Amino acid sequence: MTADQGGSDGPEPDRLYVITRGRTGPSGPGVFDLVTMIVSLAEPTPGMQPEHAAILRLCRSPLSVAEVSAYLELPTSVVAVLLADLLDDGRIEARAAVPAAELPDRALLEAVIHGLQRL
Repeated sequence: MTADQGGSDGPEPDRLYVITRGRTGPSGPGVFDLVTMIVSLAEPTPGMQPEHAAILRLCRSPLSVAEVSAYLELPTSVVAVLLADLLDDGRIEARAAVPAAELPDRALLEAVIHGLQRL
């Protein structure tokens, strides 16, 4: 297999450079972590970069950054650049992952249990 044919090692570095237009990270304040949920707000348009269009199609239902990266078979750093472009254009919405549920205070639970036992 030649270098141009790709393979299981992932996308070629020069292809990634072209996809991100030479950028190595998002240009704006929007920083995406792996569990940030992405939702499309627009449909792909003619002439749009193929990777941007693919993200808009994939994210019709919410997907995490990690899932988008896996589906596109691109590094998360590249996906973050693409997502920042779409966020800047108002084509996607980035939502923080649902925080882990906070457990109630142990003393409160014990008080409830004691109260129920007295009934």
